[in-house]
Parts: sequence; C-alpha cells; structure tokens
Amino acid sequence: MNQENICNCCRTKHTPRNEKQRKQLQNRLSRITGQLNGIGRMLEENRYCGDILIQVAAVESALQSFGYLILQEHMETCVVEEIQNGNTQIMEEAIELVKKLK
Repeated sequence: MNQENICNCCRTKHTPRNEKQRKQLQNRLSRITGQLNGIGRMLEENRYCGDILIQVAAVESALQSFGYLILQEHMETCVVEEIQNGNTQIMEEAIELVKKLK
C-alpha cells in the first residue's frame, strides 16, 4: 500500500472520542498494564508456569479486545469519512489492519 492511500484523517486530526469513551479506553489499557505487571511479579516469585501462562492468555485476550475497539472506532470514523470523501482505497488500509489484529 502506498502512502497516499493511507487514512490522512487519523494522521492529521484526532479521532472524535468524547471524554467518557477516552476514559473507558484508558481504564481498559490501565487494567492490561496491571495484568502485565502482575505477570512480572509472578516471574519474580518463581510462580508455577501454568499459572503464568493463564495470565499471559488473559492479557492477550484483553489486548486483542482493546485492539478491536480501536479498529471499530477507526472504521466508524476515519474510514467512513474517507469513503464519503471519495477515497475508496482506504479499504486497503482497513483490510490490512484487520489482518494484523487476527
């Protein structure tokens, strides 16, 4: 994908999130950070591998859910705006982003 097909709306302005949406995303990200720190503590405590792997799976799932929320916002804002402006090539970027989140 060449640079001119990339969504310029997200590169030049902010995604229109209200304060409540932004706070919810920030809280979710903070919980994920806490989970990662917890895994670090588990390693320091030499905890059982199975317990650590369960926490790793929980973090992966939480991070993937977070990514899907951001993707949904991107599709509902930037992608829609670009299509309305006639840039249907934005779908290439959207497809690549979906592939990266699989």
